[in-house]
Parts: sequence; C-alpha cells; structure tokens
Amino acid sequence: MNIPLSISTLVEGDLDSETDSHIGDSLVNLSKVWAERYIRTVSQPPPQPEIKTEADQRYAVSQTLAQRLRSVSAQAWNKTENLLSDEVIRHQIDPDSIDPWAIAGDVYEIYDLAFEGYAQGLVPERFAVNVAPKLGLIRAKFTAEDPRVIGFVSMQFHYTGQLLLELVDTAHQDVLGHYFKAIDDHLYMPLQRAYDAAASYPYGSNELNTIHRLLPQSSAIAKRVVTRVTQAFPAHQCYSGPLNSATVKLSSTRDAEMFQTYIWVCLLEKNISVVQQELFPLCVMLYPTFNVKWDIVRYMLTLLEREFAGLLKPEEFAPCSSYLDSLKMMFSPDVFTQAV
Repeated sequence: MNIPLSISTLVEGDLDSETDSHIGDSLVNLSKVWAERYIRTVSQPPPQPEIKTEADQRYAVSQTLAQRLRSVSAQAWNKTENLLSDEVIRHQIDPDSIDPWAIAGDVYEIYDLAFEGYAQGLVPERFAVNVAPKLGLIRAKFTAEDPRVIGFVSMQFHYTGQLLLELVDTAHQDVLGHYFKAIDDHLYMPLQRAYDAAASYPYGSNELNTIHRLLPQSSAIAKRVVTRVTQAFPAHQCYSGPLNSATVKLSSTRDAEMFQTYIWVCLLEKNISVVQQELFPLCVMLYPTFNVKWDIVRYMLTLLEREFAGLLKPEEFAPCSSYLDSLKMMFSPDVFTQAV
C-alpha cells in the first residue's frame, strides 16, 4: 500500500523529532549526573596523605602554606593599606613609589624559600643566614627612592607571616615563627647595611670591638628594656593591646633591637644619616598609627643608653653616646610641639 507523500513525510518527521527528543533528554540527564558528581567531589575534604614522619608533616605544612600564600598576601596588603593609607597623604609620599605588585613578588619569593627550608628541615638560624642577602637587596631596592616605603614593605611581610601562622597548629608555629622572625628582622632593621659597613673595618678595630660586645647581648638588652618600659607605663594601650600583652611585647622587643641596629650603623658609617633619612621618618609615620607615645620612645632611649654604658668601656661608649644624644634630641618634646 502506497502511503501518500505528505503522510510519509509527516511520519518520518515525527520519528526524527522523537529521536532528537530522546537524545536531548539523555544529554540533560547526563549533565545533571555530572554536575551532581562534581558537587559531591568538591564538597568532600580532599584525601589526606598518610603522614608518618616529621619530614612528611613539614612537607605537608609547607604545601598548605604555599597554596594559601596568594590569598594571605592579599589580606595582608589590605590590612597594611588600611592602616597606612592616610599616612601616605600626610607625609606626601608619592603613591607610585609604593608598588603592591613588586612587593607581592618579593613576598612570594621569600616565603617560598621559607616553606622550602622548613620542608627540608633547615634550622631557622641557617635559613636566616641564607636569606639575609636577598632581604638586604629587597630593603635596598625599596629604600633607594624613598626610605619610608620600607614601612609598607616590612608591614606587608609581617602581616603575611602572622596570617600564615594562624593556618598551622601549635606544633609547627614555634619553628615557623623563627623563620618568619628572621624575615621581619632583616626588613625592619638595616642588618645587611651594618654587615656591609663592618666589612670595611680591619679586624680588632675599636668599632668592630664595640659591635662584637653589643651584638650578642642585643636581644637580652631589648627584653630588659621592654620589661622596664612596661613597668613604667602599665596602663598604656597600643593599637594591638596593652604593653604587657604577648603581641605588643614581641613587637616592642623587635623595636628595641631595631634602634640598637640603627645605632650600630651610625657608629660604623660615622654619621647619623640613616636615622635622619629612615628611622625617624618611619617612627613619625608608624608610631602614631599604632598609638605609641613619644614618652615611651624617649624612655626606651634612656634605658638603651644605660645598657650600653654598663656593657662598654668608656672609650667604646663615647661614640655611641653621641649618637644616642642625637636620637634623644630628635625625639625630644620640643620637636613634637609642631604636632607632627
């Protein structure tokens, strides 16, 4: 029986439509199944490798921190910028001299080295020696145009380290904290500049003898100074808390060490330019932001003078005393009547 053309065409068309419909339904169902499987996968925690040894644990921690570094660095920059953005305007710092991408690149490089060293079981002291030249170059690069920029750089590194430590358990925080302190120290303090200046002196010179006498005691000096400052200002509250809080004590001790390092540089370079161009402007920029009173700075300088006098011979103390006197004059109340 011959089916009229119009009817056969209609039937074939219906079959094609039905086939297309089945294919379309299958694709929709497969897409739904795939999407459901993907959601289940990303909703489950990633499989954790079996960690048997301390080396395995260090490697796992280093991998975790490396994966989180980018987001942590962004958080640290937001915190740094929120704190110091007004100071850029107040101190008339050229915004173009603060390059967040360049700073971020150095952050990634240095912290990747820290993660690598930690995974390999490198002791913090050896890491500090290895990374010192790189940090010295970073510091020199950012202080070349405007020394005040190092305030942004050092704070970016510091907050990055703080946020990274929050990601690991206490078993790893102590050792990693020593790695990150080495980074902080070389950025807050002109250590490499002091080393370079010391290299120009012959062995046994008065200047080197003075540094050799002070350097091993610098941390102990700083801790004693901070203890006495805390006792003298028991009610004072800084940005991060009271002076006797663990966080503020740590940063105060670092600052007391920092002032000592600047005095060493003055002694070795035989001028006070590093204080005039770098330390004093940084203090004026940062200390009011963190609610550090100038009375505290003046008392710290008085205590440092006493510590130096107790450790050094009179002929060694004399040149240090002249630079300490200059510092005390720069931070005197008369200077700040201008409401800096």
